[in-house]
Amino acid sequence: MGKLKITLLYVLIGVTWLYVTDDLVSASFDQDAIQLLQSVKGYVFVGASALFLYLYLHRKEKFSKLQEEEERLSTLINSMVDFVNFKDGEGRWIEANDFGLELFQLQDIPYKGKTDQQLATYSPNFSEALQACTGSDEQVWMNGKVTRFEEKIPLPDGTYKTFDTIKVPLFMHDGSRKGLVIIGRDITQRVEMENRLNESEQKYKSLFDYNPEPVFMMDLTGRIQDVNTQFLNALGYTYEELMGRPVCRLLEKVTASEVQKIIRRIVTSRKGTRNGDVQFLNQGGQSVLLHCTSVPMIVNDEIKGVICYGKDVTVIRETQERLRKSEKLSVVGELAASVAHEVRNPLTSLKGFVQLLEQEDEKHQHYYSIMIDELNRINRIVSELLMLAKPQETPLSRCNIFDLLIGVKNLMDSQAHYYGASIDVSYSGEGPSLLLGETDQLKQIFINLIKNAVEASATKIDIRIMKQEESIQVIVQDNGIGIERDRIKHLGEPFYSSKEKGTGLGLTITHRIIHSHGGTIQYESEVGIGTTVIVTFPETHA
Repeated sequence: MGKLKITLLYVLIGVTWLYVTDDLVSASFDQDAIQLLQSVKGYVFVGASALFLYLYLHRKEKFSKLQEEEERLSTLINSMVDFVNFKDGEGRWIEANDFGLELFQLQDIPYKGKTDQQLATYSPNFSEALQACTGSDEQVWMNGKVTRFEEKIPLPDGTYKTFDTIKVPLFMHDGSRKGLVIIGRDITQRVEMENRLNESEQKYKSLFDYNPEPVFMMDLTGRIQDVNTQFLNALGYTYEELMGRPVCRLLEKVTASEVQKIIRRIVTSRKGTRNGDVQFLNQGGQSVLLHCTSVPMIVNDEIKGVICYGKDVTVIRETQERLRKSEKLSVVGELAASVAHEVRNPLTSLKGFVQLLEQEDEKHQHYYSIMIDELNRINRIVSELLMLAKPQETPLSRCNIFDLLIGVKNLMDSQAHYYGASIDVSYSGEGPSLLLGETDQLKQIFINLIKNAVEASATKIDIRIMKQEESIQVIVQDNGIGIERDRIKHLGEPFYSSKEKGTGLGLTITHRIIHSHGGTIQYESEVGIGTTVIVTFPETHA
């Protein structure tokens, strides 16, 4: 009820009271009754006046408290670094703190009772932002619940301020709109920091993921934390297979304690270290050589792990090794060319004189026999040296490898039987097994391989011929004593031999002949079980 209506009602009641207590009573009652009524009327007036005074003072006190609360609320919201705004159910501004008024440049504008659309005309720089608020307010009313979202407010300089905004809709008991409370916190700096951090992480991630060389991370216990695609490709594992795996399980001849020594050295020095060539084992158990450098992974000035950068040098080292062997062969060839002829001539004379003495001196036959055997051994070495010194250009012709191996078998059977070994040759395939080569050199390959098997105490030597799509494989498998893994990589090097009287030239010649025919040779061996040699030649079609 309005103030005017209350005042008129009070006047009407007062006039009615005076009329009833004065005019009607005077006409209806005697003098004593009138005097009594006047006294009562005075008391009633005093009581009514006291009641009105009490109500007035009570309402004034409530009004004062309300003003104090409003002042406290105003002080509170104005001291906040957040944007605070109260709107009624129609979207009109009721109250806003100083931060909000400064934000929208409305400090000197009588904003109360105006909508966002109306206020947009007073603040041209923020007209678009104020109008956008109307749409987001309506969305909150439709949601019917507290809504939190990020709002971007464009600034005059072309930049944006980002606010973490909470809008709380208030409803009447009948569901009609009562008011809207809006609180927005300026998170521009936080968002910029997050964006910079995200950008930095993306740069680091790009450097890690798209590095052309293998990279992996491990924690201080030596367990893998992350790997890039190149590392996975180099070793043939999946990402899931490597996560949390001790890195020492991927290394050949490196123990967990040695890995810990490397980690402790990096933690102590807080500097990177070059690890040199490190042998990893891929998924198939083959060796992959990575030239590694390890650096500390520092987070908040604390070392959390180690990052290892590797360069796959497997092919480079193999090429260097082949070059080294080639140079060694070159030296051997030059030595053979310069020495072999000089040795063979006096060797022939010595052998002739020893044979002559053997015929005339029956008493020392045993010594002559030993001398002839040793001279023959020297002659074989000279022959091998001469073979290395010979030019590799030889006339090639089509030959049937199966027929050739049958001939080698017949040649070596007697020697094999003497040492208790048997030789078996088999062929799986259709049509003739033809290849382009020099027959005597090809025979020399398999004679050397069979002799090595016999000398390795083999009792069974299986030779299998297998036709592939564009190649022919000859597999020589024995059940001899086998070869240690460390020695396999040295096979074929000149003068490398485990035999007491071996020169190592036999396999050197074998390798040279195979390579000159465009073929390859591989070894698989296990000590105590035997050795398998796989020789592959390009096939020649008939």
